Amino acid sequence: MDGSTDLLLPKHPAYRHTYDVYSVIAGGLAPPNIEEVSTSWRRSACQYGINPDKSEAPNILTLKEVESHRQALDDLIFCAQEEIDHLYKVVRDAGYTVLLCNRTGVAVEHRGDATAADQFKNWGAWLGGVFAEELEGTNGIGTCIAEERSVTIHRSQHFRSRNTDLSCSGAPIFDIDGTLMAVLDVSSVDPGLSESAHGLAGPLTIKSARAIEERYFRTRFRKEWIVMIVPPEDDSNAMLLAVDAGERIIAANRSARDTFHLQNDAFPSGLSLWTIFVKDADLFRPTKAEDLPKTLTRQGDFSQWLVLATPPQKASSLLYGQKDVALHTRPRLGLLGALKNLPPKTTVYGGLSPRTMRRVCEYIEQHFSERIQIAELAGIASLSIYHFARQFRVSAGVTPHIYITRKRLEVARTMLTQTDLSVTEVALAAGFSDQSHFTRLFRHFVGTTPARFRWSQR
Repeated sequence: MDGSTDLLLPKHPAYRHTYDVYSVIAGGLAPPNIEEVSTSWRRSACQYGINPDKSEAPNILTLKEVESHRQALDDLIFCAQEEIDHLYKVVRDAGYTVLLCNRTGVAVEHRGDATAADQFKNWGAWLGGVFAEELEGTNGIGTCIAEERSVTIHRSQHFRSRNTDLSCSGAPIFDIDGTLMAVLDVSSVDPGLSESAHGLAGPLTIKSARAIEERYFRTRFRKEWIVMIVPPEDDSNAMLLAVDAGERIIAANRSARDTFHLQNDAFPSGLSLWTIFVKDADLFRPTKAEDLPKTLTRQGDFSQWLVLATPPQKASSLLYGQKDVALHTRPRLGLLGALKNLPPKTTVYGGLSPRTMRRVCEYIEQHFSERIQIAELAGIASLSIYHFARQFRVSAGVTPHIYITRKRLEVARTMLTQTDLSVTEVALAAGFSDQSHFTRLFRHFVGTTPARFRWSQR
């Protein structure tokens, strides 16, 4: 932009902010620091009809009104106390307040300096403040709810001109069914707070939100095995599975649901953990009631995944040992770095060599729609049928027949979700002999019929 054009831009910060808002809404290029929230700006104006120059102060509910919103989150609030206290201890000296908000943007729990209460209330950043995006436009709480992702909003990134002295960072907290449950937020009303300084608040808030989410999950399923899983290439957010005595997955946090494509209809019947990983008979047999670190092999690509298995809480602890309860439900996110440094998995003697196993699996991948004879696979491995079947099971944790069936079901699930082929056509394309055979196996392994599965995905 040349100097002559620059002279036409408004000089007063409030007017300049309004100019930028309307420019973005009209389809103009967003300033560099606005690009990430430009979609929210457009949503605030076009969908919610909010005036960026709206001067009214945010709405703050009475304590009685707040209580009605708190009740639905009582269990979460109880689990969150320690993490909220710790987060506030870290950010307090920097002049922040900490807010826990429900999914409608109401602050139902907070930590803040009572001497600065009036100042925070002026922006609504206090107990009872309402920060839904449809009411306040772009902000760290409301936009986090709208987009279900962590959001850091610094001063002029807010939609309303009135809020351009406010800085906030919000992180979502997801329920055990993967839906948004709450938002953890830290907010500052310091007009001199730099963007780089405020940038430090985001990671702290995310870390605390993940810890609250994990503690809540572990508390809800403290009578089951909790398996924390670390992906091979990313230890930023662990996946959590609740596994029953039959080694079936009965619950999963949002990260695990997304990674392993787990749907709600898989949980009532219980999905075996060994449909995802090669079976390890020692995982659920610890000699002591303590965390057990292991390395599991992923079905299909045979990649190595670190896990930390926490045994079910003992009945005696549930009744008498509050210290044991706290120990059992504490977050393990801080152990991820230590898990990465575990010694390599002990070599298991027997089984096919990695090279032979890869050749066999590649053949199955290419010919799953055809009738595959075990003799063909044994030939690829240069072994007798009997010896091949036994060694394959050692390597994969299942028989060749079950492995092939799972591969076909995996393909069928994708086709049911992404195509309009009939169930019969999907069955034949995936290599099953007929629809009834396909439906019977699908119900056994997935826990529902192909038709119901397809309906649940749309």
